[in-house]
Amino acid sequence: MTMHSTARLGVVVPSGNAAAEPEIARLTAPAMHLHTSRFPVLPGRTLRERLDVYNEQLPDVIAGFGGLALDAVVVACSGSHYLLDPGGDRELCDRIAQTSGHPVASSTLATLDTCTDLGLTDIVLVSPYEPWLTELSAQYWQKAGLNITRVVPVRAGERFSPYDVTTDDLVRQVGAAGIAPDATLLFTGTGMFTFEALERIGDGNDRTLLTSNICSARWALKHTDATPAGPGGTLPGPLQRLADRAGSPA
Repeated sequence: MTMHSTARLGVVVPSGNAAAEPEIARLTAPAMHLHTSRFPVLPGRTLRERLDVYNEQLPDVIAGFGGLALDAVVVACSGSHYLLDPGGDRELCDRIAQTSGHPVASSTLATLDTCTDLGLTDIVLVSPYEPWLTELSAQYWQKAGLNITRVVPVRAGERFSPYDVTTDDLVRQVGAAGIAPDATLLFTGTGMFTFEALERIGDGNDRTLLTSNICSARWALKHTDATPAGPGGTLPGPLQRLADRAGSPA
């Protein structure tokens, strides 16, 4: 495969999100090249107001890729899509896909796709969001048919701030929650770095560990028939763990 012929993945992210691009790129390389477009900066708006605007502006942001020939687009912003129910989320992404000519999925739809493929129904929701957005998240998953067995809030210090949660923050708070060793955990939100924490949280147990970015990468690879295997034919660690759970390639 030449660089010119490698599949191209478009990723849409909020302006301050530092985690989505490196995590998704790590999971999809070398099978895909990653290209990004950012939502506009909206000074003076509350988080809720920004999320509403993101949904309104999403078609234009994706259109901003212009003539770049993409194979798929992932919207790496879970929060804005929790404002929609799953049906509204799918309708928005399908409408944009018809206009753009390539598959489009939000990170939330990509997560549902993974849960369906792996037959997952009972979920422990690990959320770095403010309580109102965590509640919207739980409602979204429940409307989609998932059973949220419990919610584990994760703080950065004393506040809720996904972009500022450290590996130690995440490992410590999940550990303190006393989660069963065979539970399915969904770490929601694309802006929280998770890879190093997942290695520690998943060590020595049989947990299924899902994140918004892992599911987004998995969806992109699935819908473009790209193969992410690295040297020796191995998948990147988080995808390999899911593949092992499924008993088949991720």
